[in-house]
Amino acid sequence: MSEFVLAIEWQGFEKDKYVHTVLEDNILPPYIAQCRWFAGKARQIKLLKVKDTVHFGSFIFMTFEVKYDEGDSELYLLPLSFVEENTQEIAQKGVLCKASMDEKIGLLVDAIYDEKFRAKLFTSVFHQSTFPQHNDDSLVFAKGKAFVEETEEIDSILPNIDSSNSAMIFGGKYFLKLYRKIFAETNPEAEMVEFITQNSDFRNIPRFAGSISWKRETAPEITFGVMVEVIQSLKDDWSMTGDYLNDFLEAFVEGNFQIKESVFDKVSLLAHRTAEMHKALFALRGADSFNAEPFDRQYRRFLHEKFENLLERRYNLLTENYLKLDGQAQALAWKFMESKDMILEFIDQVLTRPLFSYRTRIHGDYHLGQVLATEHDLVIIDFEGEPESTITERKIKHSPLKDVAGMIRSYHYAVAAKLFNATETSTIEPKVLQRAADRWYKLIKDTYLDEYLGVFGSPHPLFKDNNEINYLLLFHLLEKAVYEIGYEVNYRPSWVKIPLIGIAEVLMEVEKLRR
Repeated sequence: MSEFVLAIEWQGFEKDKYVHTVLEDNILPPYIAQCRWFAGKARQIKLLKVKDTVHFGSFIFMTFEVKYDEGDSELYLLPLSFVEENTQEIAQKGVLCKASMDEKIGLLVDAIYDEKFRAKLFTSVFHQSTFPQHNDDSLVFAKGKAFVEETEEIDSILPNIDSSNSAMIFGGKYFLKLYRKIFAETNPEAEMVEFITQNSDFRNIPRFAGSISWKRETAPEITFGVMVEVIQSLKDDWSMTGDYLNDFLEAFVEGNFQIKESVFDKVSLLAHRTAEMHKALFALRGADSFNAEPFDRQYRRFLHEKFENLLERRYNLLTENYLKLDGQAQALAWKFMESKDMILEFIDQVLTRPLFSYRTRIHGDYHLGQVLATEHDLVIIDFEGEPESTITERKIKHSPLKDVAGMIRSYHYAVAAKLFNATETSTIEPKVLQRAADRWYKLIKDTYLDEYLGVFGSPHPLFKDNNEINYLLLFHLLEKAVYEIGYEVNYRPSWVKIPLIGIAEVLMEVEKLRR
């Protein structure tokens, strides 16, 4: 850290061009480069600009914009605190630079590392405080059902979590997620968790305890953070499924195909909780953003265009990287590319096919890693939505079967990754491994679907009939598998066969529909 001392004042910080310039040119670039939450490390920064200042007592929330040589710019949130020297120990990774304020020497720090800042956050949620800004904007703290503290005095820690946001835990009871990459809209996670908690009896999520919002007079509200109850979990469901698959793998290597009954119990439980989540979202009323809607023409066009564009991008990606794939992946990729006309014909049906089912807000990024296993139950987490989508797109209402397809694909990944990447199976023929993986996957998939649909019963407004369920599920399974190709080609070429096998399976079902 440089010996340079930056003189700062919170009053008028938004107009202090000198401080802004020093931050932009000298302090922020090296600082954010070592921050886990900064997503632009691999991109060439063209311009970094301090944007807004939101006052919060003796602290500020500063936003800054990062523009790149290529691609969209990004907006980040950085809370700032001045900590006088010798008053508290600050982790080195939280220090921006040496600073002076009111003739005192100290450090300019990322405020989450300042225990006084964290205490101020909790007190503000406790009192549901509002901090008026100079331009009729307000920093607003809300409190939810899960906030049950009777005192504002509470300890806080920064858990060691590798995340794209920042986490704080208060009294071992409340988990506050401070968003770092922010958007000019309310965050879908804050909306979803608040509405489910406040308007339904569904308890298998980290229930809403509070939020921090910047309400702007002439622009959309921005969510700075959301507070939920802490979940005491054993592990996530991806890890737990891996444990079940270890037992399956051990038996398989010895020549047995064996799935314990307890595995089916857990799969059924997850399906049941998924259905309850979707029923809670469907039942919510009183806000347009959560009312169920039909498959109108505009939405159908959106689905069609998005899938067609995705398909074109993935075809191009596979064509460019075809020679880098192994023999099995090349054969599967070739089959996929040969089926383009059939896929396009299948996608086209979404424009004209009679669809009387409804669509609602959904989880949007649903897979085994988004489910925590507690001692006796399962808890669904992380409602931010699909990472590659815009905030507006994440709030679009879909058939809940889009979530179901995401979870089914996650099970397919789990078994394929286990069987094809284990040292114990390295001498077994791929054809034999594939047969075992397909059988496991089909049993798990059928168990999940039977329980899920059984919770709704028939008829239910979300699902008109079995024909619509079948079409929509195949549509979203195919969409999800095509989407997965992108990550695998770019980061794990040896795994690209997993989504390609998933595509081949869906195409077999599509072929049956055509016949």
